Amino acid sequence: MSAPEPVVRVPVSSHAPPSFRAGELTDPKLAAALKTLELTVRRRLDGVLHGDHQGLIPGPGSEPGEARLYQPGDDVRQMDWSVTARTTHPHVRQMIADRELETWLVVDLSSSLDFGTGRVHKRDLAIAAAAAITHLTSGGGNRIGAVVATGQDLVRIPARSGRMHAQTLLRGIATTPHARDGVRGDLKAGIESLRRPQRKRGLAVVISDFLGDVDWQRSLRAISARHDLLAVEVLDPLDVALPDGGDVVLHDPESGRTREFSVTPALRADFAAAARAQREQVAQALRSCGAPVLTLQTDRDWIADVVRFVSTRRHSLGAPSGRVPRQ
Repeated sequence: MSAPEPVVRVPVSSHAPPSFRAGELTDPKLAAALKTLELTVRRRLDGVLHGDHQGLIPGPGSEPGEARLYQPGDDVRQMDWSVTARTTHPHVRQMIADRELETWLVVDLSSSLDFGTGRVHKRDLAIAAAAAITHLTSGGGNRIGAVVATGQDLVRIPARSGRMHAQTLLRGIATTPHARDGVRGDLKAGIESLRRPQRKRGLAVVISDFLGDVDWQRSLRAISARHDLLAVEVLDPLDVALPDGGDVVLHDPESGRTREFSVTPALRADFAAAARAQREQVAQALRSCGAPVLTLQTDRDWIADVVRFVSTRRHSLGAPSGRVPRQ
């Protein structure tokens, strides 16, 4: 069941992504919103994109690069023993990512993402995350494609390279109409669509709030056997905790049911416990697939969370997968 209505307004960062209003935004406002998003991503992420075309998530690539001094958190499997013996100081060998990487985005735009308690909806964060991943993986002949799952439709955008294609891809994601009320999301179908036809090894990114049944674990594990994985979890504070006191109306857009509740301390505790259990189930499923998790929230500075995640992953390539500690 989705979060309560009416929506409670929460102050958000000045780096909030533009609102795309459930796929209803049209030119010229759509073009302006996408341009604003692109500039925000480029300004904040170009500072962490230094080096020799390093890989992003989670592996560093296969082509050897320069050696540097070992730092705590580095993958010991990348130790360069010849340089270490020659200098008497531990060194690791940096790697250069394989060229012409193919990245596929699975973007969940089911009805539960058309919700937010700030100036943005979870849908806006999902599109912003797609823009960040597109920027991080583009260039050098790399290709990127997307599968957008609403539960009602499954939209596939073929993988191609180039800046024009990247803009077309983001426009296609942003203009995907939302599903009608009462249609359940189908994240599993989006993930399954990456298995046929079989592709060469690349990067698969799943962007979702991961609410609902965890029926996609087996499909994602099959993808992980051939591709590197990244999960982007998009949440709102009311996904995990009810507001304090008062009467609320809860509407589940994926079943069409609406119910009224009086929020009591006992109800808040039960809701929070159920939310924690569901999130732990999701976290366990993603860990079992080897997928690191980037969590974005509608009440946080999303671009700062992306920068922190990228910086942490690039410093600790090869570290065990899991949630990156939030600061």
